[in-house]
Amino acid sequence: MLGMKSLAERLVPYELWELFRRVVPDTTVVRPQGGGRRRAGDRECLAAIVFVATSGCTWRQVPPVFGPAWPTVYRRFARWSADRVWARLHRVVLDELGAQGELDWSRFAIDSVSVRALKGGC
Repeated sequence: MLGMKSLAERLVPYELWELFRRVVPDTTVVRPQGGGRRRAGDRECLAAIVFVATSGCTWRQVPPVFGPAWPTVYRRFARWSADRVWARLHRVVLDELGAQGELDWSRFAIDSVSVRALKGGC
């Protein structure tokens, strides 16, 4: 079985991790009462999120090899979604690929939805 480090590195390669670090909000948390557990690492949570997205498993099925428990992974996903991290990451990846000449604009698609306008619509 793959170790956590190699699994995280396989799911979140260094290049993707560096791009992700540009868009994820700073989350330095200081507990006023002190103590508590160390905050789960962002890279481990991101690797677990990628695993859920690519494997089709549920949040509850996140293997313990990632480190953080599934509720932590889900909360991180929800927080990053609310902070629009995924949209910013998408833009950064496109910008990076464009700067490297790796985008082929002859192969793209635009999707839209057409809805009938009721009552004469404008």
